[in-house]
Amino acid sequence: RLLMPWCAPIGSARGPQNLDALRSLRGHFPGIPLIVDAGIGRPSHAAAVMELGYDAVLLNTAVAKAGDPVAMAAAFGTAVEAGREAYCAGLLEPRDMAVPSTPVIGMAAFS
Repeated sequence: RLLMPWCAPIGSARGPQNLDALRSLRGHFPGIPLIVDAGIGRPSHAAAVMELGYDAVLLNTAVAKAGDPVAMAAAFGTAVEAGREAYCAGLLEPRDMAVPSTPVIGMAAFS
């Protein structure tokens, strides 16, 4: 079993059009391998998908039509690994409000 959603029309290079929908699929199918199958145009697109917990990306046009396909394939490899590592490391969830994270203990007090 495998699920392969598009992130944009095939060959469009538009990248993820609806990250919330892709995130929702991961939540609904936690034990099913998910591979984004179309619309990836930049390494950053691949990293973004992998940060959602996807298992892989399938792409062709972005590498095949690149000025230097070998270098572009390497860039995609690095992006996929970075996105997966970030997901596994535990990304912060986006927040509506600022939340300070710097400790105040031991800091100089100014008045």
